Amino acid sequence: MSPPTDLELVRTDFPRGRFRAVLFDFDGTLSLIREGWPQVMVPMMVEVLQKTPTSETAEELHAKVEEFVMRLNGRQTIYQMIQLAEEVRQRGGQPRDPLEYKHEYHARLMQRIQHRIEALASGQATPSEWTVPGSRELLEHLSRRGAVLYLASGTDLKFVQQEAELLGLTRYFGDRIFGALDDYWNFSKKLVIERMIREAGVAGPELLGFGDGFVEIEEIKRVGGVAIGVASDEARRQGVNEWKRRRLIQAGADAIIPNYRHAAELVSWLWAESAN
Repeated sequence: MSPPTDLELVRTDFPRGRFRAVLFDFDGTLSLIREGWPQVMVPMMVEVLQKTPTSETAEELHAKVEEFVMRLNGRQTIYQMIQLAEEVRQRGGQPRDPLEYKHEYHARLMQRIQHRIEALASGQATPSEWTVPGSRELLEHLSRRGAVLYLASGTDLKFVQQEAELLGLTRYFGDRIFGALDDYWNFSKKLVIERMIREAGVAGPELLGFGDGFVEIEEIKRVGGVAIGVASDEARRQGVNEWKRRRLIQAGADAIIPNYRHAAELVSWLWAESAN
């Protein structure tokens, strides 16, 4: 059986057909509720850095901030704020506590997305409007094949749980939903993967991962799993985001996909099933 037409194979020799556990990132991989978050985080950080004794222009600061924000995408939000504090310090400023920066960022982000959450909660919007196309179909096909599904997000756990419920995704993961904690040293995607290996009794090629960020791809590959990079265009909901694609390939993704519109074909191919 051939792979779906929208799947770009970066490597052709990765093992298929043995998967027993699957890890998903959340924002940009399944959920679109937080679409546009960089347009909130980056300007906020530029504002903070402009208050330091720096001689850099707004454009120079924007480029610097965008680089580290996207490099750290996939880790807990606090790590981006820790880096912001370090950037302030390097420019001769007095940084605030990274948790304060995180709370300010989230307050600004909520101004952008609160209407989406309210529309979902009231039924004015449907989950399909705010998920990567084909997400539910993909989760259904994986569940039918007996795969144990895990969700790990750099977003705070309480928000991931709330938003997964609004999108009707909780039932696929049960209590295997993980997210950022204020005591951030007690959570990482590496720790979740280690837990998957321990709980599900999986090894290497039995582990499959989907993500649109650097971190989950690197961590899946670190343990010998197969990583599918989701280069989703979150605003248009179709086509490939080229910036994500390049970063995901750089992180070690085995294949790139824009969304899950061909979920049935994708899962059949990953499971090495016959076309007949």
